[in-house]
Amino acid sequence: MKILITGGCGFIGTNFIMYLLNNEEIKQDIQIINIDKQTYAGQGKNIEHLGIDKNPNYSFIKCDICNKPFLSWIFKKEKPDLVFNFAAESHVDRSIENSEDFILTNIIGTVNLLEVSKQNNIKKFIQISTDEVYGSTKDKSFNEDSKLNPSSPYSSSKAAADLQAIAYYKTHNLPVIITRSANNYGPYQFPEKFLPLFITNLIDSKKVPLMWSENNPGLNVRDWLNVLDNCRAIWFVSQNKENGEIYNIAGESERTNIHMTKKLLNYFGFGEEMIEKINHRKAHDFRYSISSEKLKKLGFKFQYQNLDSEIDKLIKWYKENQEWWRLLKK
Repeated sequence: MKILITGGCGFIGTNFIMYLLNNEEIKQDIQIINIDKQTYAGQGKNIEHLGIDKNPNYSFIKCDICNKPFLSWIFKKEKPDLVFNFAAESHVDRSIENSEDFILTNIIGTVNLLEVSKQNNIKKFIQISTDEVYGSTKDKSFNEDSKLNPSSPYSSSKAAADLQAIAYYKTHNLPVIITRSANNYGPYQFPEKFLPLFITNLIDSKKVPLMWSENNPGLNVRDWLNVLDNCRAIWFVSQNKENGEIYNIAGESERTNIHMTKKLLNYFGFGEEMIEKINHRKAHDFRYSISSEKLKKLGFKFQYQNLDSEIDKLIKWYKENQEWWRLLKK
């Protein structure tokens, strides 16, 4: 079985490839083709750091998914069975500064992939999305039928891509599945995101930038999902025979940002003097929360939900792999 993965040099894509190639029940029967534009977030040499590039079941083609003619050539040459679309611009603050790359990659690029997949009779197209498409909630958890209410240019571009994927299923009967996950954490996450930024700063005894105001001193809530559970869930639903379905993948570990910050400070032996209080970004969503009941009813079971111990492991990883992230922070 040939599996084409877009954005496989990024955080979740890298971990997904590693999961497939390390899984004894899967790796013997697959050939992975990773296509990636290698933007700033894909420059960490994740694949090489893991040694995946030496695996005979793996190959890489540098490609921008906005380049439709090149995509068509790749699909005709490689003839993939499954497509997993991880390729995305994903940093909210960058989308607020300039949304152009988000529109191009997340919407136009996804439509290109959907169209080329339709033309080549792909057996399954898995669109990787985010809980941010539902927007913020104070007292409930969103399910797959909840309305989309994105707040940022990033989340709105992902919502648009999801709608295009569903349209290709309804209009062209393209076998599409969408996954929407909570905040992922784990190794090889680019150090602009909350946990790797804070951890690497504290390794260097530098302050951590926490969004703060008198009315909201870091009280925004995020649900934390181990990237390996996300990878397991994505593969799990890709093997489901039903098409046109959406699956939420929750972390079931909601914490306020100030709680997570204090946990990291305590680990490194620092106090709150190491918090650099910065203004909240525009349209800062207060709380993301999704339900995974639909996924669990299919039989999926999470394995990495002890958040405290998993964060301790993550800190250790960033301490032991400084040659990976220091070049990126420059």
